[in-house]
Amino acid sequence: MRVFVTGTDTGVGKTVASAWLCLHTGADYWKPVQTGHSPTTGADRDADEVARLSGARIHPERYLLRLPRSPHEAAALEGLRLGLDDFVLPQTTKRPLVIEGAGGVLVPINEDETMLDLMARLAAPVLVVARTGLGTINHTCLTLQALRAHALPVLGVILCGEPDCEESGQANAEAIERFGHVRVLGRIPPLTPLTREALLGIAPASEALDWVRWKT
Repeated sequence: MRVFVTGTDTGVGKTVASAWLCLHTGADYWKPVQTGHSPTTGADRDADEVARLSGARIHPERYLLRLPRSPHEAAALEGLRLGLDDFVLPQTTKRPLVIEGAGGVLVPINEDETMLDLMARLAAPVLVVARTGLGTINHTCLTLQALRAHALPVLGVILCGEPDCEESGQANAEAIERFGHVRVLGRIPPLTPLTREALLGIAPASEALDWVRWKT
């Protein structure tokens, strides 16, 4: 029982969406590759944010890289090469597992392979996190096409952020469903402050939790 949370880009809300899923399912959390984490800066990992917001059990990253770059570049600058064989699902839990990717679906992990290849290796259905505003229809539909071209099962889309207005937000969601042939399974608005209680107040559609019953 696992799901891979990807996004249409960096900074679209994957970590908040992952925390939201963990909070409402009791799932564990794993981010295989974290970039942009330097112990000297004191910056939190995405896993720290998920733990704060959901209380989820955190499985350690396979790679924790210092520079805020694409995984393949950040690794190369540390003298490393990421390979698909490096990534093995955590074996120490029987709970559902939320897996958060790095960046979007075509972010390289080495000179030949991308996040799409990692998703295929981990054999998890995919939830796509997208922005709510202008441009999201194109970005989301392109992401969905890439996933389907690799025969990866797509469970749906989660929208994060504030739309330009309520009408445009609804229109974007409807267009994503129509042209992307997918369901929008949740909407997470900006939350100030961003707390566990605030995320608890956003109830997911029942379909957003169907992955908990996914058999792989």
